[in-house]
Amino acid sequence: MGERLLSALKLSLAAKDSALNLRNLKYLPRWAVFLIDIFLVSASSILTILIIVDLTPNYYTLLAFPIKALIVILTNILFFFVFKTYAGIIRYSSNIDALKLILATTSSFITLVIINYIIFFVIGQKIYLVGGLLINLWISFSLLFLFRLGVKQVYEFYKIVMRGDEIKRAVIIGADENAISIAGALNIEHPRRFKIVGFLTKTKHNNSIRILDKPVVKYRTTIHNQLKILNATAVILTEQNCTSEEKFALVEDCLENDIQVFNAPLVSNWEDDDKPLAQKIKTLQIEDLLDREPIVLDRENKMAQLTGKTILVTGGAGSIGSEIVRQVAQYNPKKLIILDQAETPLHNLQLEVEAKFPGLKCRFIICDVGNQKRLELMFQNHSIDVVYHAAAYKHVPLMEANPHEAISVNIRGTKNLADLAVKYDVGHFVMVSTDKAVNPSNVMGASKRAAEMYVQALYHDQAKFDKKETKFITTRFGNVLGSNGSVVPLFRKQIEKGGPVTITHPDIIRYFMTIPEACQLVLEAGTMGKGGEIFVFDMGEPVKIMDLAIKMIKLAGYTPNKNIKVKITGLRPGEKLYEELLNDECKTLPTHHKKIMIGIDKIQDYEFINLKIEKIIKSSEKLKNDKVVAKLKELIPEFISNNSSYQSLDKIPFKLRKEHISQEQNKTEI
Repeated sequence: MGERLLSALKLSLAAKDSALNLRNLKYLPRWAVFLIDIFLVSASSILTILIIVDLTPNYYTLLAFPIKALIVILTNILFFFVFKTYAGIIRYSSNIDALKLILATTSSFITLVIINYIIFFVIGQKIYLVGGLLINLWISFSLLFLFRLGVKQVYEFYKIVMRGDEIKRAVIIGADENAISIAGALNIEHPRRFKIVGFLTKTKHNNSIRILDKPVVKYRTTIHNQLKILNATAVILTEQNCTSEEKFALVEDCLENDIQVFNAPLVSNWEDDDKPLAQKIKTLQIEDLLDREPIVLDRENKMAQLTGKTILVTGGAGSIGSEIVRQVAQYNPKKLIILDQAETPLHNLQLEVEAKFPGLKCRFIICDVGNQKRLELMFQNHSIDVVYHAAAYKHVPLMEANPHEAISVNIRGTKNLADLAVKYDVGHFVMVSTDKAVNPSNVMGASKRAAEMYVQALYHDQAKFDKKETKFITTRFGNVLGSNGSVVPLFRKQIEKGGPVTITHPDIIRYFMTIPEACQLVLEAGTMGKGGEIFVFDMGEPVKIMDLAIKMIKLAGYTPNKNIKVKITGLRPGEKLYEELLNDECKTLPTHHKKIMIGIDKIQDYEFINLKIEKIIKSSEKLKNDKVVAKLKELIPEFISNNSSYQSLDKIPFKLRKEHISQEQNKTEI
């Protein structure tokens, strides 16, 4: 063993970088801690003997000092085993470890006192001075405790210094049990990232009150002045401390004053995994700053519709579709069919679903929604009760350059699924649409608007099929934070690379919502919809993309246009400055939930819409971009191209185009 240690030492000294690197050291094995503890107890016995000899000549001589010391050491070893004082990782020592040391050393003291008096009653002489045992108790506990404390501090120092990090002086917003638990978790974190210097609360407290020996300070609407007093550079928020509006104001104040903001979930919500609790405190993300309270919907309604039913999710491997799959799976459906044309994402989702829901009967199907024969075979083999249609091409510039593909997936794919839903008696068909379908300025938005028009017209025409009515429902919302291709992950990647953060226009604004919120809306629409409606979510105030980028840069700890540049690239083809959720002709009705509205659109004649859709699909098969877009504009008079090569097709004024379409529709009806 000695040879091995010597060899390792030689290799270390011969290495190119011979500096001591404690980051590579693992924890001491138990036997090493045990031997060190024995050495410290032995040292305490020797120190005790020296003190006793120096203080008084009147010590007991029944046994020699070496034998007395050996009895003390063996007694301590016994209680080291009993209380397992050597079992913990030294650098993670906590109050529990200190308590074990107290119990072990105190038990040793009591045992030695008992032995001492038993010997006295038997032979009339004592082995130890009780005062000497007390001195030994104090010295042994102090040495054992200081050893652990020293290892912790040295490890922490080298871990921080050698990483080039520094401990952030932080305050916690709130002074409740959750805030105290977070502070406690951070105090025992190693290596430490934060030094908690106080608690901020809106409740008035006595100036002398302290928690964990830290001051509790009252704040009003801003907090940067209190942080300056406490010399703090970071703030830790918890979920229950304040409303979204208050949180937004606090974060604005912090970002304006170069204060870092971190977010901590409720302690009661922390999952039971191997990750230390303190490590779950993360830098605040832009998703945490939605300027509204999150939507909460009724679970019972969805249970009645989904439990024990066969559910189809198209586009199931996408960001929206996969979240719909996760939420539907929680309602214990009879069968869950997940369809997508992207092989690798679908495979990854399959692994996830099979791991999380082992008892769920699932079918994963690779298929393009434009493949009508493949879809029909699927409907024949499975008695589908509910369809969630999330399959779509959604990237505006790509669809502007490839309109025939937008037609194939967004229009023909929707038509295929809708027709089959009616043919095979599907109860509910929920289509995921977009705010870009309102007064569209690009091919992608126009293709989604055409799909909306088709399913609405089909719903109102179902009586001709003499079939059980399929309820066609449309959900329409804005940009989804964190979805594939959305601006937030793009900005995050650009910031990680050091910039620049690219924005198409300084005045561009968008509505935002989170992926779980979007999918909750889709599921809720399926339960409350009676057919033909467009469900619109109250998404709060629109967000200026420039402000979003600036906040993300600041939240990452950088200074905009200093550490990370913001670059204006110009509007992309088909892009407009702002999006709408409803057009001028669409009326709205309230629902049982204040955050959800119903848009009542003008009812279109199915024969007319179907004829136009068929012409658009046939035109797309010829791969002539201008002709495809022209056919789309014939169907959707409000489709005015913006910053696009198709603007030349908008020479006919909007009103004339609309009148022409109305005349065509009247002829069809006659």
